[in-house]
Amino acid sequence: MNNPQVGIIMGSDSDLPVMQAAADFLKAASVSFEIKVVSAHRTPLRMVEYAQSASDRGLKVIIAGAGGAAHLPGMVASITNLPVIGVPVKSSNSIDGWDSILSILQMPNGIPVATVALNGSKNAGILACRILATNDDALADYLQNYQEEMKTAVLQKSRNVEGKFS
Repeated sequence: MNNPQVGIIMGSDSDLPVMQAAADFLKAASVSFEIKVVSAHRTPLRMVEYAQSASDRGLKVIIAGAGGAAHLPGMVASITNLPVIGVPVKSSNSIDGWDSILSILQMPNGIPVATVALNGSKNAGILACRILATNDDALADYLQNYQEEMKTAVLQKSRNVEGKFS
């Protein structure tokens, strides 16, 4: 996309099925994004270049998904001043996802990474939009409407459940 505001990066293309939900939400919200494979371990210089150039390229938020040792979000956060949202990915070499969760969650003081649930990239997309919406009234309205739609859906489900027992 032209002039992306959000960067979605992942350590491997095998993470794409998880990270797709972030891209889908951003697309639905009309937020421009780019999506790339950037491995902290296999392409560390690419990771450094990506993180160092992100702000100059117009990115406002980075969503970084990683499994296993999951160093990508934290390493990127150590190189850029942009907000980084980490998505722990339950990968084939994962210890039930806990290794990824703790690697992203337990950052040292001074290097914050916002962390969403295991495989929770949709929430990462929503959080990125919330960050951007602090300076974008149209996006704030989109998010408000999204929340209202969720509320309406829950109320309808409640009526459906209640109807089965009345």
